Amino acid sequence: MYFDFPGKDNSKAVRDAVVEYAKNNEIKYIVIASNTGYTTDLFDNSGLDLVCVTHQIGFREPGGDEMSKVKREEYKQKGIKVLTTTHLMGGIERAALRQFGGSGIQSITAQTLRMFGQGTKVCAEIASMALDAGMIPHGEDIIAVGGSGKGADTAWVIRPAHSHVFYETQMKELICKPKVLRK
Repeated sequence: MYFDFPGKDNSKAVRDAVVEYAKNNEIKYIVIASNTGYTTDLFDNSGLDLVCVTHQIGFREPGGDEMSKVKREEYKQKGIKVLTTTHLMGGIERAALRQFGGSGIQSITAQTLRMFGQGTKVCAEIASMALDAGMIPHGEDIIAVGGSGKGADTAWVIRPAHSHVFYETQMKELICKPKVLRK
């Protein structure tokens, strides 16, 4: 499925396509990029095992958490796992690049994936992050859901690899993405 433009307006169509694909192909785990819970809430009651990957604490402002404590507690009660950690393609390299300039392998990898859209980069990144955190099983296909800002516009079937062997990740099947990568 292809959307004319990226963005939040595609979120419900992404959810519908992902839930249908997961059920038809016996995929149990859905890894969702969701900082406030908006996108994850769309998948609630789907019967799938959900992992919500947020921005790290301090991403927008020092010490700031974009997901409320109330939302985190709600997810805990529902059995939805929440992963809040340093981004795979960020961290210390991002700090060095901001300080000294240049390009590093994490940045080059991120930019290469963005050639297929910001959501594709997010999907690859959060799948590996969730695997590293033990929130999804190794060696199993999952569906990753990402976007280009707020909401969702991209979903991939992925067999993720741990971060130390990230390039073994298999981007197996595209479920949906925007045709135009930037508005």
